[in-house]
Amino acid sequence: MQIHINTDNTIDGHAPLTTHAEAVVNETLSRFSERISHVEVHLSTVNDHKKTGGEFHCLMDAQIVGHQPIVASETASSVHQAIRGAAERLRKTINSTFGRINDNTKGIDPIIELGLESTDDSKTE
Repeated sequence: MQIHINTDNTIDGHAPLTTHAEAVVNETLSRFSERISHVEVHLSTVNDHKKTGGEFHCLMDAQIVGHQPIVASETASSVHQAIRGAAERLRKTINSTFGRINDNTKGIDPIIELGLESTDDSKTE
């Protein structure tokens, strides 16, 4: 799972912030790492943080192998809280999505579903 960090011009994308964001994403989404090709992390401020003490916004976009991308976001008073909150929301959404996919395939015989069942009636009683 690759992780890409993007910041707007109001946030300094220095190494400690990048390391923190990558660690949070890896820790939170580790159980899905084989099903996620990459995660885009977008960090920005909601309003001018330097002048008004604004909030930070984190948007995460997970590219799931064989599925539509899944997006989650969080706005918080610190960039670290926004990263953690977005990662948790993304984890819950991915977990729910994979749960629905698994629920929809329970009880389906993939051989019959693909039309590959045997048409030889001599084997049945």
